[in-house]
Amino acid sequence: MGVGRNDPCPCGSGRKYKQCCGQQGEARGSAPPAQLRGVARLVQLLNSGQAAAAETQAQSALQREPQSGILWKVLSVAQLRQGKDALPALRRAAGLLPADAEAHANLGTGLRARGDWQGALEALSVAIRLQPGNADALMAAGDAQLALGRPTEAITLYQGCLKADPRRTEAYNNMGNALLRLGHAREAVRCYGKALEITPDAPFVICNLADALRRTGEADAALTAARQAVALAPQLAAAHNVLGVVLAARGERAAAAQSLQAALQHDPNLIDAYTNLAGVLRDAGEPEQALACSERAAQLAPRRADAHCNLGLALFALKRPGPAAASFAQALALAPQYPAALIGLAAAERLLGRTARAREHVAAALQLEPRNPEALMLLSEVQADLGRFEESEALFRQAIEADPDFAPAYSAHASHRRMRKEDGQWLAGVERLLGRPLPPEQEVALRTALGKFHDDTGEYDRAFESYRAANELSRRHRPPYNSAGLSALVARLEALCTRQFVQEPQPGAADSQRPVFIIGMPRSGTSLAEQILAAHPQVHGAGEVRYWDRAFARFEQAPAAARPLAQIAQEYLARIGEHAGPALRITDKLPANFLYAGFIRAVLPHARFIHMQRHPLDTCVSIYFQSFFNVGSYASDLDALAHYYREYRRIMAYWRTVLPPGALLEVPYEGLVENGEHWIRRVVEFAGVPWDPAVLEFHRSERVVVTASRWQVRQQLNSGSLGRWRRYERHLGPLLSLLEEPGAPAQP
Repeated sequence: MGVGRNDPCPCGSGRKYKQCCGQQGEARGSAPPAQLRGVARLVQLLNSGQAAAAETQAQSALQREPQSGILWKVLSVAQLRQGKDALPALRRAAGLLPADAEAHANLGTGLRARGDWQGALEALSVAIRLQPGNADALMAAGDAQLALGRPTEAITLYQGCLKADPRRTEAYNNMGNALLRLGHAREAVRCYGKALEITPDAPFVICNLADALRRTGEADAALTAARQAVALAPQLAAAHNVLGVVLAARGERAAAAQSLQAALQHDPNLIDAYTNLAGVLRDAGEPEQALACSERAAQLAPRRADAHCNLGLALFALKRPGPAAASFAQALALAPQYPAALIGLAAAERLLGRTARAREHVAAALQLEPRNPEALMLLSEVQADLGRFEESEALFRQAIEADPDFAPAYSAHASHRRMRKEDGQWLAGVERLLGRPLPPEQEVALRTALGKFHDDTGEYDRAFESYRAANELSRRHRPPYNSAGLSALVARLEALCTRQFVQEPQPGAADSQRPVFIIGMPRSGTSLAEQILAAHPQVHGAGEVRYWDRAFARFEQAPAAARPLAQIAQEYLARIGEHAGPALRITDKLPANFLYAGFIRAVLPHARFIHMQRHPLDTCVSIYFQSFFNVGSYASDLDALAHYYREYRRIMAYWRTVLPPGALLEVPYEGLVENGEHWIRRVVEFAGVPWDPAVLEFHRSERVVVTASRWQVRQQLNSGSLGRWRRYERHLGPLLSLLEEPGAPAQP
């Protein structure tokens, strides 16, 4: 018997024949009753769980009737139910049944499973046009729009789905997710509430509700919801993930890490858990572990912009601006209007010395989000790098106005000018923030800024207590100082870099006169010396170029007959020359290059070294008072600082015996600030460039300075910082012995 127009369609769609496959028959001529009976048998096989048999019989039937859209449709369903690649059959069915909404919806489902969200959306849009009330297609199309980064369009589709099916929990849930993407957390809470009215114990909805409550500032309610989700579904990785996020927002980092690790135990491929754990580890001062999590997330989701952005943040935290910039750029290739990636790329470009490009990227971020405090602060930092401190301060104030709890703006603000007792509003903001849980790096920076405030206002005991608290916290979140390792490195340098090795020509050494190295302890005046020389029209200041520690390691590890001196020389000259143009000289002011001076001279036989020397206690106090979180492990402990200074004295004493005459100029910081023109003339002459009076106006230069000394080097020479250590003498304990050793300055 044939199938009547009002009978159920034998294809299994659940619709009447006249509304389904009968449409095709009426358009092309009615389908033969034998074919429909055959389709009905195939549908029975599918309904009884015999998908493999249905596939075999459908393929056999298609050999006889290859243009039967109904058979292709049945075949695609049979393949889908077996987890096979059904895409060719789905495409064929949709092509042969252009007016069949279900065929196009099925194709959309298949493309979605492949991750082809745009293709899925196109197929689902056809299904919706043919059948506007198809709740399944509307729901799936909304998910596709959300995956494509179009939350507004997704919300419209979810609303259409709910109009067709008002009790669809998932539609309310996913609409809440879209609202969260748009920053409408309170509206999202209402959506999740509607979903829970329909399905009160849906753990995935409760997970999302917890996250939305966290964003609205309802911390206790968020924690309650997150714990409820875990209790309802202990094996649900997403529940542990959201609990970790909520705990991290409360400053409970250890508990947050434990929850996020539990999420990954239940689902080792949960990308968001890797990303969130990376953030917790980064805030806890464990950047290497954070990097491993971020790398895994990016491997699992190569098409997710946020995964690449988070990888960039992890690399940036480890002071790797080049790879970080590449990750941020990858994120922007996937999502060009991504403010966090634009800000990250700007920060990386800034450290790479590409100031103009940094400003372009941060301006693009501010165009998207004009009150983004992170972007405002970064632009302020760029202005400070250029010596534009008034513009910088105005931007810091804007950042704090945009977010009064944005801790980095408070700490950076103090580094750009002398603080006054009148800065009471700033002080109140800092003390308020220090009264709540903060990531260690932010707390270290704030306590350092508070120390500077008290130092600038003459409250020296309070200043030292703030600096001590900052350093103790910093020390808890970094590897311990390896005194034996530094001593061993110095011993190896002395053994390998003999007078003969340093002074006699080495195979592969480069015949370049350009490099001038400014070396010494940090905070000894190296930035000032570079600022002076870089004011000369024939000198380019390259800043701090991190290269020679890795270069020496390569040299040590290579066989004696194959040491790569030529490669090392060429790489270094290329790096410092990248932005130097035709400059006659290029300065590299990385202070720690004092360790490698003899090795550098062997690789670059014409290299000049300007050794900045400052009173040991003024130097060490200034180091201890800087926020060197995750930079130098010796800097936050007075005993370690004393040991580091002794090894510095030791290796510099050795270099004086092996460097050839004329290779080293030793400049006393105190002499430079008290008899400026005399020492500036000597420095210029030593660098091998003709005298130019511009060097006397170095503080007016608009060159970029990205170091802790950028404010000081914009000031005229003055003796205000000389003898600063005496204000803190009773606190300095282990450092005082430096005054009694060989090489110590004479005491007045």
